[in-house]
Parts: sequence; structure tokens; C-alpha cells
Amino acid sequence: MAFDSAALLKKLPEINLIVDLTLREKVVKVWEEALLRGGWTIEDMDKIPFTLLIKECNISFCEHTRGVTKTAIAMAKAISETYHERIALNMDYLTAGAILHDVGKLLEYKKSESGYVKSRSGELLRHPFSGVMICGKFDMPEEVVHMIATHAKEGDLGKRIAEGYIINHADFANFEPFHK
Repeated sequence: MAFDSAALLKKLPEINLIVDLTLREKVVKVWEEALLRGGWTIEDMDKIPFTLLIKECNISFCEHTRGVTKTAIAMAKAISETYHERIALNMDYLTAGAILHDVGKLLEYKKSESGYVKSRSGELLRHPFSGVMICGKFDMPEEVVHMIATHAKEGDLGKRIAEGYIINHADFANFEPFHK
């Protein structure tokens, strides 16, 4: 069965904000690969919890991805409007990085009889690593790969690019309020 990219674009319409058509196509290909490898459907994105750290999490993987993307874009626009050229942000890269920041969770999680749990891959690799691995297959720009690699605690010991800081903070702004 062929991958329904139109359904993915309907589920994650922010992908269409990426102006560079080659980058947009790569983002779609990464999602296709992650869904396929993880054994998920596009519809599953509304059922998978965005985190396993919150018991009975009622925020879906898709909602979180969109929330982080919208937050990152709004932050980047505010920064650009305030600081102008003193902080140069690549909005296509930022948007791609935000949309893909948690794509590795499709390999990290699996559905079991008791609910959603860590997969074997997830026991060995957290989602920033598996997300980077998938992106490598599609020659994703290094800046976007960097954002995926450093969006979580794994990136705390290194230096993030400006877009990476924005995604890191957007991600935690969309996690902490639910983590009581």
C-alpha cells in the first residue's frame, strides 16, 4: 500500500509552511519511514501518548508535535521581530526541526496489551538518537539533525544553534505544564 502523504499533510499541516520543497519532501519521507519502521499508521498519531512519563497522558503525539511546532514558530517570529538580523533564524530549518523533533518516538514506543510502552529499540535508544538515525537516511540538513539530536536532555551538555534553543524551550513549554 502506498504512503498517503496527503493524509500526513492533513494531520501535520505545518509541514506546508516549509518553503523549500526539497526539504518539505525530506520531512515527509522521514515521517513515512518512521511510521513504517514503527509499525504505525497516520491515524495512530492521534492515539499514541506524547510521553510515557505522564501516567494516563491525554495529550497525543500529534497534538504535542503540532504544539511544539506552533510554539517554536511563534517564538522565532517574536525573536526575529525584536532582534532583526542580529539573530538570523532559518525558518524552514526551524519548522522542519520542530515537526521532526520527536519522530524517533515512533521507534521508541510500541503498543502492548497493557498500553503504550518502550519498544526494544526504545530500551536501547532514546528518540533523539533514533530520530537522527532516520534523518540520516534522507540526507536531512545537518542543522535540522542537530535540532532533533539536541532538543531533549541529551543536548544539555553541548552547544545548541539558535533554532535548537528555540525547539528545546518550545518542547519543554509543551511538556512541563502537563507533568504534575
